[in-house]
Amino acid sequence: MQVSYDSDKRKLLSSLCHGAIFFSTALFSIGVPIVINIISDDPVVKSNAKESINFHFNVWFWATVIGVPIAVLSWLTFGIGGILFFPVVALGFLIHWGLTIGALIHCFNQPDVPFRYPFIFRVF
Repeated sequence: MQVSYDSDKRKLLSSLCHGAIFFSTALFSIGVPIVINIISDDPVVKSNAKESINFHFNVWFWATVIGVPIAVLSWLTFGIGGILFFPVVALGFLIHWGLTIGALIHCFNQPDVPFRYPFIFRVF
């Protein structure tokens, strides 16, 4: 017996999982893919939810690894370090947003294939 899933529902839930990172940088944004992973029975949506959770962890990890030294350097140099490292921070946001937008486009164009972020470590 073959099970079919609603393509529009799959697009919506998968897009919500990946797009949740735009909601906020607080813990609320990771709650969306966690809840969708728990309530959905669609294997593609579950895979997208897990990938989104992993991406959240990666964004937070790299923001801490890069952000803390920049903040300390900025504090030690009375703000000059923050100005000097602005391109690094801007590049981080461009990569973060670019990958997320790429995931959203993928979810709309290929709803039957789970999206995989490149170059991230996966906990789940």
